[in-house]
Amino acid sequence: MSQAAYVFDAYGTLFDVHAAVRRHAERAGPDYQLFSEIWRAKQLEYSWVRSLMGAYADFWALTEQALDYSFARVKSVDPSLRGDLLDAYRTLDCYPEVPAVLKGLKARGARVAILSNGSPEMLSAAVANSALETVIDDIFSVDAVKIFKTAPAVYELVTTAYRLYPQAVSFQSSNRWDVAGATRFGFRTVWINRNNLPDEYGDYGPSLILPSLEAL
Repeated sequence: MSQAAYVFDAYGTLFDVHAAVRRHAERAGPDYQLFSEIWRAKQLEYSWVRSLMGAYADFWALTEQALDYSFARVKSVDPSLRGDLLDAYRTLDCYPEVPAVLKGLKARGARVAILSNGSPEMLSAAVANSALETVIDDIFSVDAVKIFKTAPAVYELVTTAYRLYPQAVSFQSSNRWDVAGATRFGFRTVWINRNNLPDEYGDYGPSLILPSLEAL
């Protein structure tokens, strides 16, 4: 099915959220994977809690707070790595298939965009680092509405800007909770299940499940 717009979540979908710690794995030590997982989990938890409280802080602030919590939890990782890890997070690696997939969609005449919890500055840095500027038409950040996914106002950023019905948008995310929110909003959703995780949110299932973006 051809869609008018292909909209992508950023972190975990286009960009590898664990690449920052992996770059410094040797210095971080044997617990680097646990450290990275806690960092990511807390980053998301803080976004949901703040949305429910109505106490918005941008995603970069939450990323810093989650990192500090991770240092407190995983004592084997030296806190002197803080600056290097934050620098690495600004320039996360994209997944290998991303450039070719986005170029292919653009060649088919589709609009290509990002819809992310990330702050505009974070997203611009990540896009530039992977040289994706020429294949991404628009970057939509929750900063415009001051609430995080899965609030309907976030997904509405796309339909308002593009003057499209939700079903004309194909939304891709590796985060199953994000897919559930986008499905509830009315997008055609594709879950990029990179880690072969079990399904959840059965009442808001994706239109398609793929192991990577390659089959789009």
